[in-house]
This record gives sequence, structure tokens and C-alpha cells, in this order.
Amino acid sequence: MARALVTLLTDFGTADGYVAEMRGVLATGARDTMVMDISHDIPPQDVDAARLALARYWKRFPEGTIHMVVVDPGVGTARAALAVESHRRFLIGPDNGVLSPALLAPGARAVRLSVPPAASPTFHGRDVFAPAAVHLAMGQAFDALGAPVSEPIIRRTPEPHRAADGSIEGQVVTIDRFGNAVTNLLGVRGGSVIVAGRTVAVHHTYGDVAPGEPVAVVGSSGLLEIAVRDGNAAHGLGIVRGAQVILRAT
Repeated sequence: MARALVTLLTDFGTADGYVAEMRGVLATGARDTMVMDISHDIPPQDVDAARLALARYWKRFPEGTIHMVVVDPGVGTARAALAVESHRRFLIGPDNGVLSPALLAPGARAVRLSVPPAASPTFHGRDVFAPAAVHLAMGQAFDALGAPVSEPIIRRTPEPHRAADGSIEGQVVTIDRFGNAVTNLLGVRGGSVIVAGRTVAVHHTYGDVAPGEPVAVVGSSGLLEIAVRDGNAAHGLGIVRGAQVILRAT
């Protein structure tokens, strides 16, 4: 059997030992498993930031990869704990929409994980999700993890729409660590955008403008983003998540 791979995405940070506790469960239950830390810097309780991060990478890992996503403000409540099989990969996390990128894929299946009586009501990452990852890493059956879930919670990125004047109205869906404002505008080939009261031209790359100048470019995900060359667009232009962005052809 090939060596299992588990990835971790959380909002835990690395100062308090929470990540190490989950790694300890994985190392004890599936000693030969390779564990890869994607990030532990998701803003606390920010389910949408985690969802968008997951969307970037989950299918880029080999088939059979087990992705654990623990951004779980509802931990200990009646919200379900899920395992998902999608595109021959597995995902484990809370039923709060964070696993939506995989759930939206054709053929995705979800099961509800049981919560042991001794599980901490504040740390399902250690006591529910990590043991489920061990189960899969050891080659045990996905269907044995729990009963099927027919309607898991799904979050979707808002769709842009065309205005009466022909412009396209979208919004900022996330701010990355560089301060770039990533929008929901896909397939942009030119023109300009209006955001936070500024008109910003669409260019091919950041280097097409002078240092300190704003620029709109199509990022590696295919989404349009507003940046400031060698600067921080969110701070410099006062852009926040949810801000309206209007795309004009010229």
C-alpha cells in the first residue's frame, strides 16, 4: 500500500500546540503517514477564507490524499462532522460549508462522522477528524466512517452580474496576505475596474505599472485581483472583502 498523505488547513496558528496534538493522533494511529501543513494562518473562524484556500489546492494533490480542514466556529454544537469522497480524494471537516469545493464536484459523496462521548466539545480536530483521517490512511473503507449525508451545507462564491449599461458588477471575495483584493470576476481580458472610488486599469502583470501604482491583473486562479505594485491594495486603497467591483470594457 502506498504511503498515505494527509494535509492540514486550520485557523489554529502554531503557538499553542493544537496542531501538534492532531499530528500526534495521526502519528500514533498511522505511523507511516506523511503529513503536510498547508496553512494554520486562516483568520480565526473565517470559514469562507478556508473554503477559498481549499479550492486552490485540493485537486492538485495525488488521488487518495486526505485533506483535513479544521476551521470550526460551531464545534461542539449540533453541526455535523463530515468525511467527503470527491475526485478520488478525501476531505474531513465540519459541515459548515468549508468543504464546498469538493462537495460541488460531480459524484461527491459525504458521510457523517460519529462523535465519541469522550470527545472534547471544543476540539473535534483532535478527537473526531484526526481519527477519521487515521481510518482512511490505514486503507479502511470510506463508507465505514458513517451514514450518508444527502444535504451537506454548501457555500458558494457570489456570481457577478451584468448591469443595464453593459458593465459587470462583482465583488471582492478575499484579501490575500499581500493585500491583493481577489474578486469573483473570471475570464477578464482587459478594460478597467472601479473599486473603492478608484478606476484601475487591467494589465497583464504587476510590473506593467510603476511602483506604488494600483493595477488589476488576472491571478493564477483565473480571478481578477486588484493590487498595488510593491504595496498593499487593501490598506492603500481602503478595499475590504465584499467591496463592489465594476468591470468596464474600456
